[in-house]
Amino acid sequence: MSGEDRTGPPRFRVIEKPDNRLWIISNCNFTPEDKFGILNKNRSGGRIGARNKQWRELQMSDYVQMWKDLGMDLENHDLLCQVLPTAVGDVFLSQENRPKAMDFWDLVISEVHGIRPAELIEAQKQGRKVFGTFCVYVPDEVIIAADGIFTGLCGGSQFWVPDGEAVLPKSTCPLVKASVGARLGKTCPFFRIADMYVGETTCDGKKKAYEILGEDVPMYIMDVPQMKREKDILKWKEEIADFAKMLEEFTGNTITPEKLGEAIHIINEKRKALARVYECRKSECLPISGRDALLMTQISFFDDPVRCAQMCNRLADELEQRIKDGVSVVPAGTKRILITGTPLAVPNWKLHNIIETSGGAVVCEEMCTGTRYFENLVDETKTTLDEQFMALSQRYMKTNCACFTPNTGRIDDILRLVKEYKVDGVIDCNLKFCCLYDTEKYSVTRALKEAGVPVLSLETDYADTDAEQLRTRIGAFIELLNG
Repeated sequence: MSGEDRTGPPRFRVIEKPDNRLWIISNCNFTPEDKFGILNKNRSGGRIGARNKQWRELQMSDYVQMWKDLGMDLENHDLLCQVLPTAVGDVFLSQENRPKAMDFWDLVISEVHGIRPAELIEAQKQGRKVFGTFCVYVPDEVIIAADGIFTGLCGGSQFWVPDGEAVLPKSTCPLVKASVGARLGKTCPFFRIADMYVGETTCDGKKKAYEILGEDVPMYIMDVPQMKREKDILKWKEEIADFAKMLEEFTGNTITPEKLGEAIHIINEKRKALARVYECRKSECLPISGRDALLMTQISFFDDPVRCAQMCNRLADELEQRIKDGVSVVPAGTKRILITGTPLAVPNWKLHNIIETSGGAVVCEEMCTGTRYFENLVDETKTTLDEQFMALSQRYMKTNCACFTPNTGRIDDILRLVKEYKVDGVIDCNLKFCCLYDTEKYSVTRALKEAGVPVLSLETDYADTDAEQLRTRIGAFIELLNG
């Protein structure tokens, strides 16, 4: 199969050969054979410094001029590039019995600052606009309908936090600090490429950070209601309509019912593909690790939505076959964990890695980088813009973020998912200084205990300084589940 990109000219095509190997046809200096020769060596297990260096040189030789043109701090960015291959190797490539279809995400994460940024820049040369977003409440469908391209911008690395702390209080959530630091430190190409940032009012920290980010990049803020009454759904519909008007002015393109209808279909198909993969995680024969599922979800915020759906469906095909064949990535009886709480932006893999190297298996994430991202489809039967804006509002307002009050829907979701995914225990984890999710721990814990579901509440940040403490607590929790 080959990848068609309806939202940005693809810099690479994805082809599945008869031997089931995934090949990338790219406009890079290195051939597909070069890239996958290295990739297959990486996937053979273990971690070798020279191999990591080879990956870094591959990235640099392909993209260094692009990074220069973006005005990035190459010296500091190179430090990040040195760390990433080791992290990818330790967290992902060290796993045994992984689905073959993970080859796609292995390549993308190994060139996360190269492949997609190059596509976005090529699209800009053709006159298209790139919009950087920070929240699942921003409707991607409207951006696509204006012939724009969306990309996620939330920072998930401790590497960016110090630059964020130069202008933000240290008591700010690490996701916010990392996002600001990625821009100000000039070490993330996505923040350099975006023609406009699109923020929202889900968090006080982000609202103030947007004032800083908006000093040298056009910034548009969507005002998310804080309750879910009928008048709030109508208010969000009007916010979406205003967003559409701004997009038309900024891009010079008219949004029609036909274009919006097509965009709604594209994103619905992406949601269905992600849901197929998650559906496989409900099986007692677990065909994919939580780490790999998280990586798939994280990359979906950046990737072209049509290609994303293709790759997720390809992965789901393999997972469904693995279930039929009885192929599991964990031994029978491994305790099944649901994680809930604050989102896990790439490359934040700490929690999943600790859980799954401590004898547990992550089978579901009730968070924005999880079920909230793909559950609930937009009604595709509407034929006028006004009806379509309302359909979008109704779908997005079903997302149960902690910014809402009351937010009993989130507890209902957790209890439902515990049953659907046959969960043995829940880990409720929030990032430090996120008062919204920290406060909701009380009601979440109470509801789970009343339902007889073991729960462990944690708080962490992006640094590794608490890794051993987390490992001790998580290990004890899994031992408790094992009885």
